Amino acid sequence: MPEISKVVSSSDFDDWFSLNDTVMGGSSKAACRASSKGLSLEGVVVEEKGGFVSCKSPIFSPILNLSNYQGFELKIEGKGRTLKFGVSCKYEVFSLREFFLDKSPGGLRWVAEIETKRFGTTTIKVPFESLEPTVLAKKISLPIKFKSDAINQFQLLHSKFGRPGELNPGFKPGKINFVLQSISVY
Repeated sequence: MPEISKVVSSSDFDDWFSLNDTVMGGSSKAACRASSKGLSLEGVVVEEKGGFVSCKSPIFSPILNLSNYQGFELKIEGKGRTLKFGVSCKYEVFSLREFFLDKSPGGLRWVAEIETKRFGTTTIKVPFESLEPTVLAKKISLPIKFKSDAINQFQLLHSKFGRPGELNPGFKPGKINFVLQSISVY
């Protein structure tokens, strides 16, 4: 069994920032805050004209090469919310298709839904092969591959959209407070 290795833990969340639906005309408000417990996101999610709040990592430099691993393991106090974990990869400009996907306003993200327990910490494994490509919550059907050797950003969201192109069955507007304790790889 492969060993689990931490990629991001409580001491690594200082530079994460919030990105909410206000970027597209929504009115949700939430802020990210690093603490000894991890990264918390606290605020209010408003469904109309958007419906998402998130914490986003800075762009990694150098990029993360996780090609020796099979997936991510996240530890989250999600309070019963269904969250979405997003990963961005740096693509070389081999084709116009990859250039436009990487440079589009929402950017290409590889996402997975994460259902959390109502109480306590949820530990969930997200195999690389289960991540789905998306741009602005819409599924991408072009043949493009997840680049585990070129990861440049993470994002954790609570959104009315779950899997690409689908509504999140666990979406709950209103007050939100969750804590991302760590991101590891296995």
